[in-house]
Amino acid sequence: MSVLPRISRDPALADFVGLSNRLGRLLNDGLLGVDWQPRDGTTTAWVPPVDIFEEDHAIRITAEIPGVRPEDMKLTVENNFLTIQGSKQQLAEERADRVHRYERTYGAFERSFTLPTTVDANSIKASYENGVLTVTLPKVEKAKPRQIDVQVAAK
Repeated sequence: MSVLPRISRDPALADFVGLSNRLGRLLNDGLLGVDWQPRDGTTTAWVPPVDIFEEDHAIRITAEIPGVRPEDMKLTVENNFLTIQGSKQQLAEERADRVHRYERTYGAFERSFTLPTTVDANSIKASYENGVLTVTLPKVEKAKPRQIDVQVAAK
C-alpha cells in the first residue's frame, strides 16, 4: 500500500487547473485594488493564504499563519504597501526510524498588499487569535458610505 498521493496526468484536468489559476490571479489583482506581490529578491518558504473582506467602514484581511508566534511576525506600511512577514519555526521533534511524509511548511513568509487610497494607513490595527491574523484597514471618512436626506419641495 502506497502512502504517496497519486498525480493525474489528464490533459483536460491540466487545462482546467491552468484556467483556474489564471482566473484566481485575475480576480485577486482586480478586487478592491488590493493585491499581493512578493518583493523582488525575496525568498519565502511558504505563502500564508488570506481572505479579504470589504465592509462599510473598513477592509479586513485575515491570514492563516498557525504555529507562528506573535513575536515572530512583523507588519509594516511603507510606500502605500502593507507587508506581513515573519517566520514559522520548526520545533525539534523526536525522530522516528522512518518518516513517511513532511507536509507542514516552516521558514520565512511575506505577503504585500497595495493599499487603496480609501484606507487610512495611520489607523491600521492587527490582532492574532488561534493562528489567524486579522488586519483591519479603516477607510478614510470621505470613503465611508453616507445617507443623503431627500428634501420635499414646497409648492
